[in-house]
Amino acid sequence: MTIRQDEGHNAPEGAGFDLKVDVPHPARMYDYFLGGKDNFPADRKTAEQVLDVFPNSRIVVRQNRLFMTRTTRYLAAELGVRQFLDIGTGIPTSPNLHEVAQGVAPDARIVYTDNDPIVLAHARALLASTPQGRTAYIDADLRDTRRILTAPELHETLDLTRPVALSLIAIFHFIPDGDDPYGIMRHLVDLLPSGSYVSLTHLTADFDPAMREVERAYLASGVPMHLRTRAEVERFFDGLDLVEPGLQVVHRWRPEFANPAETARNPDDEAGTTPVGTTPAARAKAIAASELTDAQVSIYGAVAYKP
Repeated sequence: MTIRQDEGHNAPEGAGFDLKVDVPHPARMYDYFLGGKDNFPADRKTAEQVLDVFPNSRIVVRQNRLFMTRTTRYLAAELGVRQFLDIGTGIPTSPNLHEVAQGVAPDARIVYTDNDPIVLAHARALLASTPQGRTAYIDADLRDTRRILTAPELHETLDLTRPVALSLIAIFHFIPDGDDPYGIMRHLVDLLPSGSYVSLTHLTADFDPAMREVERAYLASGVPMHLRTRAEVERFFDGLDLVEPGLQVVHRWRPEFANPAETARNPDDEAGTTPVGTTPAARAKAIAASELTDAQVSIYGAVAYKP
């Protein structure tokens, strides 16, 4: 099932979707770590098990999201990119990628791709484009590159003769080696015209061995998880030119492109009801990137250019 732009605003949230609420899902766990409400007991139970073995998990998720907004702002404002393909979108949480890109360039065009029913149920939030730009949504699994690359929504929204920014944020650590993650990456990059960019983040245990316990907690709950080393993450960028400052723990990648509104101490939490510091998600949000260690963040990120 695919929601097109004109359909998304009329689709009732959650109607007809099997959300499998008794099974934990990474997107809903991510939402829980951020302090959101689009999660269920199974998601919260596994998320709390992860927090037991790696209490900094909320920091990881928060800094990963800030990396997405910084790189999108950088690509749109500094490099002039006007087209984005975001695979592994996750549950909409403002600012979404299109809000950041269109905040810089109202004519930006964005195609979102995910295969989680709850993301599909909330797709209307991803389709709220500016009048000058456009957004679309593809219901597809990252591993089904043929479905993504041939989707009408992709070709109707983006001009694939012009540069595209491919966003792969916190998704490849859910793809085990048996599913050929590097082959998936090659297929996607081959689609991109010269002058395009790729932004990618990936969890690692390079800085804190406790991250291996996170991996085990996900696997025990039936969620695939495969942490990778710096060298293994760098392989995703084979054939591409890394943009300075190269592969970094995400909070160290061009912090000057942070939006002060996203990093300032906010008087309310994610739900807008609780003072700063009184919920775990709010406390993670309030920590300045300059105060964080690599071990606390434990997720690599980079932007690369396709010659």
